[in-house]
Amino acid sequence: MREFFVNVTRYPRYLIAFSLGVINSVAEPLARRRSNPVTAVALMGALVSGLISVGLVLRAMVIPSPLT
Repeated sequence: MREFFVNVTRYPRYLIAFSLGVINSVAEPLARRRSNPVTAVALMGALVSGLISVGLVLRAMVIPSPLT
């Protein structure tokens, strides 16, 4: 049983490491392109629209709709 719990405790560490790796591989190329003002404005627009989209999707998933 101890081995089971040791394996279970590894999953959060794996999830954190995987998430940080994905964020790093996405953010690094974007950070190199921010010196161009047009690209910086486009990246900020994409970030804002992405956050709004995620917020709307989460709100639609959480708020129950009537069955009518």
